[in-house]
Amino acid sequence: MTSTAALVRVATARGVTTLTLDSPHNRNALSTPLMTELLAGLAAAVADDAVRVVVLDHAGPVFCSGADLKETAAAYASGTVPAGMLGDVLAAVWECPKPVVARVAGPARAGGLGLIAAADLAICAQEATFAFTEVRIGVIPAVISATVLPRLTPRAAAELYLTGDTFDGRRAAEIGLVTSAVPADALDAAVARACASLVRGAPNALAGAKALLRRPPAADLRAGVAELAALSTGFFLSDEGREGVLAFREKRDASWVPTD
Repeated sequence: MTSTAALVRVATARGVTTLTLDSPHNRNALSTPLMTELLAGLAAAVADDAVRVVVLDHAGPVFCSGADLKETAAAYASGTVPAGMLGDVLAAVWECPKPVVARVAGPARAGGLGLIAAADLAICAQEATFAFTEVRIGVIPAVISATVLPRLTPRAAAELYLTGDTFDGRRAAEIGLVTSAVPADALDAAVARACASLVRGAPNALAGAKALLRRPPAADLRAGVAELAALSTGFFLSDEGREGVLAFREKRDASWVPTD
């Protein structure tokens, strides 16, 4: 199933919905229209039970150049800028109950890095380049810090936020911005492998695992362990848990694994 939108293309196959930023004329800048379509695509993917994984992809050589500065300059007269919607987009990706994978074949800048950091997994080409360029135009990477800072090592964040220097895919993997960096000709295969692994997870279990990853540390260890034990028991006793254990014992795929 494939549909075409003005700035975001949507395609779904074998449980994976791919949302492709398709605004190469401005290097897939995060304009209000593009972000509106991206939010709609995410919402539709979340609502569709057949969709198990969401991939963020891009048309053209650039993943995302960040905020649409032409639109931003035009908004100065009203005293507002579209940063608020960027926050909505990052939150929607971060909070998506289904795994989100970013496929990054080319450069990403500023807000584009926030989008990459919001994804659960991010796989980039080693040749892709990245930069937090905000300070060089007199602003700061404020909104994207919500998703970026939990990923980066503190020393790397300080260096890259303050200098605005460009770094490559290998460095992005070293500091935690992306999950892995691979040669450009291996990128599609790496993304496909990740998606093939993700769709084998049970839908509710995947959402639960995502929530677990964001769970704050318990103030009291024993109380925290007790809560986690109850949580684990609930999943084992759920329909998914029962089916998963049975499928494992019968050496077959669980019922939720896509077959076509």
